[in-house]
Amino acid sequence: MLSDFKKFIARGNVLDLAIAVIMGAAFGKIISTFTEGIIMPFVGLLTGGVDFKTKFYDLSGNLKAGATAEQIEAAVKEGAPLILYGQLISDIITFLIVAFVMFLLARYAMSLFKGLEAEAEPTPEETLLGEIRDILKAKG
Repeated sequence: MLSDFKKFIARGNVLDLAIAVIMGAAFGKIISTFTEGIIMPFVGLLTGGVDFKTKFYDLSGNLKAGATAEQIEAAVKEGAPLILYGQLISDIITFLIVAFVMFLLARYAMSLFKGLEAEAEPTPEETLLGEIRDILKAKG
């Protein structure tokens, strides 16, 4: 069983997946910082200085509109029923940035793969199978 586990772990796909998860976590942190530190201030500027972190709806009515981010965070820790729609807007923007960057990376990778496929010559087995296919088509 231990040898089977070692074979499983040593496969390229498992290692690739582990690396991708770690890279994804680091990339997510970078994108979150980019969104919160660079994008959202511009969005706030375009919307007249709105800070989306302070946009919420308090279901209990205890927290007044215009509360600071610290007051909102403290209320959340205390278990206050808040709908943090401003944070949702920020998270949606973060998701769209990540999705767009991943799209660009996938598009670039696919163009690389197409270039590699065009250069690859068929193996002797593929050539033989192609000839067999052509003979069978001619007979049928």
